[in-house]
Amino acid sequence: MKRWIAFVLALVMALSMTACAKEEAQPAAAATEAPAATEAAPAPETTTAAVAETEAAAAPVNIMVLNGTTGFGMASLMDAAAKGEAAQEYNFTVETDASNIVAALANGSVDIAALPTNAAAAVYNKTQGKVQVLALNTLGVLYLVTDGTVTVESMADLEGQTVYAPAQNPSFIFQHIVDANGLKNVTVDNTYAQPADLNTAVASGEVHIAVLPEPMVTVAKSKNADLKVALDLTAEWDKVSEPGSLVQGCVVVRKDFVVENSVAVNTFLNEYGASIEALTTDVEGTAAKIEATGIFAKAAVAAKAIPNCNVCFIIGEEMQAALSQFLTIMHGVAPASVGGSIPGDDFYCVFNG
Repeated sequence: MKRWIAFVLALVMALSMTACAKEEAQPAAAATEAPAATEAAPAPETTTAAVAETEAAAAPVNIMVLNGTTGFGMASLMDAAAKGEAAQEYNFTVETDASNIVAALANGSVDIAALPTNAAAAVYNKTQGKVQVLALNTLGVLYLVTDGTVTVESMADLEGQTVYAPAQNPSFIFQHIVDANGLKNVTVDNTYAQPADLNTAVASGEVHIAVLPEPMVTVAKSKNADLKVALDLTAEWDKVSEPGSLVQGCVVVRKDFVVENSVAVNTFLNEYGASIEALTTDVEGTAAKIEATGIFAKAAVAAKAIPNCNVCFIIGEEMQAALSQFLTIMHGVAPASVGGSIPGDDFYCVFNG
């Protein structure tokens, strides 16, 4: 039965990859119409194209992964590839700076990448639509933590307070929640622009209220016993926005790579979905792989953080609906955060089954 399900999933994805590839020429039609089965299936006469696609599937796929939660779901696939157990050859690189991934996608030196959703939108705009999003891999990972010196039980309790948050997306997301709650006197401070720096300040007691992502929350709590999670910002987002639309991480692909290597992309998605599933079926084992692959420094911390990281594997229309809502909101808060404009329908490689 599992093999039959895997076969059906692979068939659906293979048909859909044809639709994704065609979006470059016909973006409007590809976003709304599923291709006919006869379109998707290669004709027997097209032997040259079929051979080229088979060869492409066997070529190495270059993948960049941002360290931290966005990369957690890639750990098992990276481990399998290193052992020669993956279905195809991969070249993986773990990056600590999303801007390096954006640059690599723009210059074509990487094929597939796991990065924040707003960065994906920015590179789409930077390259005039030459990347597509394949899947969402992370929902909300932000939490508001306090050291007990200030009582916070609801967003209303933040009126008149200064809340420290990392720069860019965490601040924009938190600002949206603040504004949607009608709060007029909350200061969002980006003094500690990087999550690691803010984590240190929170753990040392320099900062009393902060927005932190997992796994930094787990790290900070391990160093300061007085810290506690006051608010789950995903839950707070869902109160003021469409539930499920806080989506912070994704996997994107260069559009040219989809066109030329649909077999390889299809194979990757099947393996990546299984890799993400391992996060829930084997937390300890996957945490060890997260450390071994350099995605996060400590397996023990990763294991504790995984249940709160909201790692996911969402594709198709559900992916497009959630991500388009998120990017629309982010554009309203800070247009530059998504590259200045909201991506078009051709940004989404939507599977039609």
